[in-house]
Amino acid sequence: MKLSVVIPVYNEKATVREILERVRAVNLPKEIIIVDDFSTDGTREILQELGSADDLKVVLQARNMGKGAALRAGFEAVTGDIVIIQDADLEYDPAEYPVLVQPILANKADVVYGSRFLSGPHRVLLFWHYLGNKMLTTLSNMMTDLNLTDMETCYKVFRASLLKEIKLREDRFGFEPEFTAKIAKARCRVYEVPISYSGRDYFEGKKIGWKDGVAAIYFIMKYRFVD
Repeated sequence: MKLSVVIPVYNEKATVREILERVRAVNLPKEIIIVDDFSTDGTREILQELGSADDLKVVLQARNMGKGAALRAGFEAVTGDIVIIQDADLEYDPAEYPVLVQPILANKADVVYGSRFLSGPHRVLLFWHYLGNKMLTTLSNMMTDLNLTDMETCYKVFRASLLKEIKLREDRFGFEPEFTAKIAKARCRVYEVPISYSGRDYFEGKKIGWKDGVAAIYFIMKYRFVD
């Protein structure tokens, strides 16, 4: 089965080349779809220089719209059987793809979440960010009746056919609770697997903040009642 690795990118000049190298190094059949969300730091120019190749599709957004919008643009280009969402900031390790896709390949799951909180090695960092994540995951679980440990994880892996069954709308980080609510309503078989995590702090370029956490509460409640 072919993987479609979708990478939304915004102002990641320092890491974009390395993440592409790491994804390409994974010994699995795959295509890489990288979507630049109108970067202003030189990332866009790097991607224009690289251009599309046999294993790489570069999509350039006409304006900055957010992670969810970038992902939707990437999903439109998917031709593989399994989709993997990959951030460009090097916090998540593509070497773990074989573990992430295994429950789907074994026909045990339709969706797999890579959890940072299931005993995988991780950088010790940002207590309040961790606590906020746990609170949002708990609230999401209450609304969806799932028992996830990490709703906000980047690593969401799923059968590409699912993109025909659910309609995604949110442009920014609301993608995470929206996607989770919709796979729950679709009664997908969901697995979690432990992953490693090399988190960044805000001085190193971390983008998600407390305002996004407050917005996530709204989206969790919204998609409890809205399809």
